[in-house]
Amino acid sequence: MTAPKLPETPAVLVVRRALREWVLAHGGQGPVVVALSGGADSLALVAAAVVETGPVTAVVVDHRLQDGSAEVARRAADQALALGCAQARIVAVEVGRAGGMEAAARTARYAALESVRDGRPVLLGHTLDDQAETVLLGLARGSGGRSIQGMAAWNEPWGRPLLGVRRAQTEQVCADLGIEAWRDPHNDDPAYTRVRVRNEVLPLLEDVLGGGAAQALARTADQLRADGAVLDDLARELLGAARMPAVRPRAVLGETRSPTAEGPSSARPAGGVGETGGPMIHEGADAGPGSGGDDSDRPALAIEILTTAPAALRRRAIRAWLTEQGVSGLMNAHLQAIDELVSNWRGQGGVAIGGGSRAHRLVVVREHGTLTVRAQPRFDAT
Repeated sequence: MTAPKLPETPAVLVVRRALREWVLAHGGQGPVVVALSGGADSLALVAAAVVETGPVTAVVVDHRLQDGSAEVARRAADQALALGCAQARIVAVEVGRAGGMEAAARTARYAALESVRDGRPVLLGHTLDDQAETVLLGLARGSGGRSIQGMAAWNEPWGRPLLGVRRAQTEQVCADLGIEAWRDPHNDDPAYTRVRVRNEVLPLLEDVLGGGAAQALARTADQLRADGAVLDDLARELLGAARMPAVRPRAVLGETRSPTAEGPSSARPAGGVGETGGPMIHEGADAGPGSGGDDSDRPALAIEILTTAPAALRRRAIRAWLTEQGVSGLMNAHLQAIDELVSNWRGQGGVAIGGGSRAHRLVVVREHGTLTVRAQPRFDAT
């Protein structure tokens, strides 16, 4: 289908320029997938992508959380085809419960997009306003520098070309094209924290500061992301220097004290949080290779090398090391407690972390002058 000619209105030109710049920065024109909800942001993204990229496949994920969701999905797919998409697909998903409805819906949505992208990048319609909300939420929750870096314009395979575009501009694009965008009722439900940040907190900040708050928050994210990239490079160098061959355990896991360890092998929750007081252990399917009781191939890090590094780099290196091993749900409390195994060693036990299996949990321990990860039977955890 031939793409309709877009009117050269200010809003349309802003969105098209954002797409064009993103395409040039990330490998040039080629086939893409666009995640389409039927809302103004994703419709504007589809309209511009049809003109500025290669063949566009719009994918509508039907979360089936509301009555009439199938009709909303069908209408969005029809709009995508009318805008000139090569293909429009609807993928219905089952939304679980883990982490709350928002998180579960996001997990299901990204999994559906991954399943149909067929090697193509997936463009998402997040705008500058979404970025500002993300940064403000991360700042208020004290989630650390990584969370207030916000969303990246490219985090393979996910592309976000509209992070410099305001939500009002995407809404104006739809008006200019004569398209009626769908408005998700959840976006007006004050039961969701992000909705209250969007409708109450950010407008108040704009009023108190005399405007420009959203742009300032997005600009802060860009600056922190640039700084974070440098720190990540330095942390990778530290990680490479600290890597050691796997330390094979000599004692049976679950003993009160390992005769080969530098301290008690019984794990403690990170940051002093009780066993049920935080996401220390994630029940469910195995996290991947080595998540059970076999520790023989787990890599270790040299304490002597880690202690020479600044704490900020050391914690980044530890985070990257654990991520490589399939560890999930790392929080600042985990990293603080693990770092104390290096920098403030008092004979304390290991730190329980996310991952593992139903039979075993993963624990970071200090032994033989190294940090390593051990699988500990859950029934023996203390």
